[in-house]
Amino acid sequence: MGAIGFYIFYAINWVITLLPLRVLYLFSDILFPLACYFPGYRKKVVSKNLRNAFPEKTDTERAVIQRNFYRHFCDLIVEILKLTHMSDKELIKRMDCKNPELLERFYKEGRDVVVIFSHYCNWEWTRIMPVLTKHLNVPVYKPLNNKYFDKFMFGIRAGDNCHPVSMSNIIREIITNRKENRLALYGLISDQTPAKAEIRYRTTFLNQDTPVFLGAEKIAAKYNMPVIFMDIRKIRRGFYSVTFDLLFENPSGLPAYTITEAHVKKLEGIIREKPEYWLWSHRRWKY
Repeated sequence: MGAIGFYIFYAINWVITLLPLRVLYLFSDILFPLACYFPGYRKKVVSKNLRNAFPEKTDTERAVIQRNFYRHFCDLIVEILKLTHMSDKELIKRMDCKNPELLERFYKEGRDVVVIFSHYCNWEWTRIMPVLTKHLNVPVYKPLNNKYFDKFMFGIRAGDNCHPVSMSNIIREIITNRKENRLALYGLISDQTPAKAEIRYRTTFLNQDTPVFLGAEKIAAKYNMPVIFMDIRKIRRGFYSVTFDLLFENPSGLPAYTITEAHVKKLEGIIREKPEYWLWSHRRWKY
């Protein structure tokens, strides 16, 4: 999409997302049959991913997961777009955090933290993080190919006490924050796919040989940052809960790949419980 197409989208989105979320869900209901049935959105990718991840399930069981995934996926689209006009007050009501005191504890101890999450439930609503912690929030992101949409997503992620940083600049950001005595929370997505030339480690994830980024492990071990997994669960339409699970308090000195294996297995367990909330349209196994 070029500049003209993007600005048309931006103008329409800016107006429509002034509507309450309960009204925007009507657009999700309209989008659902188009995404799930005809013409369909990445149906072959979703079907293949589910078949490989759950070979023990029947075709009927996988079809139910696929249909429920598309239902959630369409909701997710309008929920992300709604961030254009969504206040922190509304986000707090919709993202119930169970134990923010864990982050408070490490802030009082004067420690940076690494928080790992994934493309599960609604990861974009983690924009609420600056309200939950005094740490400077540094979500690490992979820039989009379309520069206009990349700027759009940066705009809805950034805010007070929140400074998104691209993967290529994360070490520079850590060094700068430490020099200026800013305690920071570094948020990393655990299920991104490395570029083929950047693959350094592979593991078994959902029954498949899977390349994984080692960034979270390297950062945590080098700077001895506690490693926390952010467990996001869907309560009902438009409402989620967040629980912070401490994986490693002092990761320096751990055997190689211990941290990576831990957060990969943690995510796999969550997906197996409620598979419809993971991003199955993501080409996770393209290599």
